[in-house]
Amino acid sequence: MFREALSGASGEQRLTHFLQQLGSRVQLPLRVALWNGGSVAFGPAPRVTISVPRRESAHYFLPPTLDNLAEGYILGELDVDGPIEDVIAAAYGLARYSVQPAGRFGRVMRALTHTRKRDAQAIAHHYDVSNDFYQLWLDPQMVYSCAYFAGGAETLEQAQTAKLDHILTKLMVQPNERLLDIGCGWGGLALRAASHFGARVTGITLSQNQCDLARKRVRAAGLAGRIEIRLQDYRDVDGQFDKITSVGMFEHVGLKHLPTYFGRINTLLTDGGLALNHGITSTDAASGATPYGASDFIAKYVFPHGELPHIGLALQAMQQGGLEALDVESLRRHYARTLSLWAANYEAHSAAIRQLVNETTYRIWRIYLAGCAHAFREDWVSIYQVLACKAGADARLNSTPWSRAYMYH
Repeated sequence: MFREALSGASGEQRLTHFLQQLGSRVQLPLRVALWNGGSVAFGPAPRVTISVPRRESAHYFLPPTLDNLAEGYILGELDVDGPIEDVIAAAYGLARYSVQPAGRFGRVMRALTHTRKRDAQAIAHHYDVSNDFYQLWLDPQMVYSCAYFAGGAETLEQAQTAKLDHILTKLMVQPNERLLDIGCGWGGLALRAASHFGARVTGITLSQNQCDLARKRVRAAGLAGRIEIRLQDYRDVDGQFDKITSVGMFEHVGLKHLPTYFGRINTLLTDGGLALNHGITSTDAASGATPYGASDFIAKYVFPHGELPHIGLALQAMQQGGLEALDVESLRRHYARTLSLWAANYEAHSAAIRQLVNETTYRIWRIYLAGCAHAFREDWVSIYQVLACKAGADARLNSTPWSRAYMYH
């Protein structure tokens, strides 16, 4: 219906009428500039302009879901002008007042099939853009996960170091303990665990780019005797480990596979050992989605085959896998700030980033980082650290103190 409405002069009139009607009900710092020279203002002092350069581009506004608007932008069918955080807020305002989701966040997401090949392809799609690309907007340690702001005013580098220490302190990592880091990225946690906690670390990743750089960084730090980086699927790991970390990894596992995933961690964990899962969750237990089409955009362009469980489902799957949750901590506000700092770095280095990637990729990541910061601020998604041990283990094997005060020493 919407595409037909755009044909001919009547289509232009209908789109203009639609925007004017919406503008009369919604106050946003936004102006929409049309291909025919007309424009519609949604407030008295617009800070953002969305340009529709040709008639054929207008269907991205009908309806203005977040995935429609984002796709129009990354394909060059829509242009935006204004601070990126204001752009995201304006897009959210358009979607909120013109799209009516069924339930809190809309459609129920169907569970996906995950295989070793498909998971490896999905990881490569996201993480193998290029190491130089990530270095431009991450912290110097290249930690690509939620930072930890003990006071809120820390720099990104300080907060990422604090996050690594927070995890390793929760796990009570001791010298010469065997630590498995599932989804080790570029080796930031492995390097910190070996250099400051004395652990012997095995890090695994499915990204060739991450593996190569992590190995290089391990050699440069003189820690090759304490850290082994493998290009390996978690399902293929053998052995026993005193401590296990999974940071930003279980989002790629798949909802149906979470009990198996945690069961594998249980098998690899020694009696009396501790595991910590740090991962993003949905805040809608019914759908597992984010509202107004945002999930569709992320699944298509950013994280293929990614699935977010509600924290309740994650804890249930952990128990099914033979693990007992000892401590659960929400870091939602921390990730909103982390993503805002990443987005600011991205904007500051936009010229250099455009030299590394094509315009479509540049636009995808620009919208993704700023959009995710908005999503965490709005409580569309959350993130939790869950400390666990083997379920049903002899209480004498649980070495954690009675109080959680030790986590903040």
